[in-house]
Amino acid sequence: MRRSKVKGSVGFTLLEVMIAMAIIAIVLTAVLGSQSQSVSFANEAKFYTTASLLAQSKMAEWDVMPEEELISDSGDFGEDFPGYSWHVSVSNVILDMPGKVPDYLKRVDVQVSWGDEGIYQYRVSAFRFLPERQ
Repeated sequence: MRRSKVKGSVGFTLLEVMIAMAIIAIVLTAVLGSQSQSVSFANEAKFYTTASLLAQSKMAEWDVMPEEELISDSGDFGEDFPGYSWHVSVSNVILDMPGKVPDYLKRVDVQVSWGDEGIYQYRVSAFRFLPERQ
């Protein structure tokens, strides 16, 4: 008995396989790109959450500091927060008063950085009123 093959029912052609592989490659590229972006956003969110709390704690330290110790400084947060560093800048506030710079108002800027060369940075500023001495 002889079997006859029906034309077109044998399998996939090379062209169909190549088109399917191209579609899979495009879809996988898009999926992996969005996954990478998702990880980046998660790292950024983690930094801003942690940095805001660290900046708030550093600002609280400067709020209770005596007037004589209000100087610019920098450092890191130790082993508890590896890779995080801080810089505090203290400066006089210049008001629109000709010839007079008040020494009773200070601006305190806190910058928290993380990553190689400070890729991520968080900044917060506050003003501190120092009562005049009598």
